[in-house]
Amino acid sequence: MRKMRSPKYSIAKDVDVGEGTKIYDHVNIYKCKIGKNCKIEPYVYIEGGAHIGDNCKIKPFVFIPTGVTIEDDVFIGPNVTFTNDKYPEVRGEWKLLETKVKKGASIGANCVILPGLTIGEHALIGAGSVVTKDVPDYAIVTGNPGRITRYRTLRTEALTVARSQS
Repeated sequence: MRKMRSPKYSIAKDVDVGEGTKIYDHVNIYKCKIGKNCKIEPYVYIEGGAHIGDNCKIKPFVFIPTGVTIEDDVFIGPNVTFTNDKYPEVRGEWKLLETKVKKGASIGANCVILPGLTIGEHALIGAGSVVTKDVPDYAIVTGNPGRITRYRTLRTEALTVARSQS
């Protein structure tokens, strides 16, 4: 675990951060793991137990709660909200439902990801979508509720190179 500078007006406690990762000001992260060469932009909140892979880009105002795993090379657009409890209440017990975002997926701005889902490899979630079901590999999902509109045909190597250069 490398020692990172404490960003201004941010909380970063018990965080395992990989080499080359940039974490900007006004970020609250604790008891989570963030991989190498990631970019965590301002106003991101990552709870304990969340895992972020290598080469991920997380734009401002993203909420990632306990139980979310984001694999390598994932883009999370601004204002994306992940959830981890299907029936949240102020009192009583709650059931953690884990969510996984697989390698190379992209989630557009203002999306809501309901708990207990898997977003497949290289899937693309269109801006403003509400994801209520698992998303297969290479699927493009749009709308509320999110529906598969088509599938991506892409050059995986070109996407990975383009993302790592940005």
